[in-house]
Amino acid sequence: MGERKKKFEKTIVPELMKLQGKKNPMEVPRLTKLVINRGVGEARENDKAIEVSAAELANITGQKPLITLSKKAIAAFKLKANIPIGLKVTLRGERMHEFVNKLINICLPKIRDFKGVSPKSFDGSGNYTLGIREQLIFPEVDYEKVDRVRGMDITFVTSSEKDAEARQLLELMGMPFRAAA
Repeated sequence: MGERKKKFEKTIVPELMKLQGKKNPMEVPRLTKLVINRGVGEARENDKAIEVSAAELANITGQKPLITLSKKAIAAFKLKANIPIGLKVTLRGERMHEFVNKLINICLPKIRDFKGVSPKSFDGSGNYTLGIREQLIFPEVDYEKVDRVRGMDITFVTSSEKDAEARQLLELMGMPFRAAA
């Protein structure tokens, strides 16, 4: 068992059991996976964009991304069917915990004028999605090699079916939620 997983079992699980009134540690919500998505719209005109973006995402996550294809042609967006249009990485286990730790402790504090993440981005099923506007907050990204600023969506998938329980889990993991205005 990894170091972060042990910390989770020893500190976060008992705290969640107390907060949520659970008797069994297996009832406590857990982070099951992290899904990182990146749309690469400029891949329509520039074939290299998807390769550059994939290499960058692989560098950030430590895992090769899956290239997603467009499902159908949409003339208004100059989009043909079955062309590479985005990237997706699913992290689980120790890699997921390492990425969350890096995101919370290193990357988010690097954002200019950062006041916390929005507490309104839960989907009603206990999952939280965080939008990142630029990849430069990650330490693996070399500023000199960045050709274009690209963002990504990071979805925290939890075993909870309630947003309130998932929020407590993420808060105890260190997610800096913005105070409700």
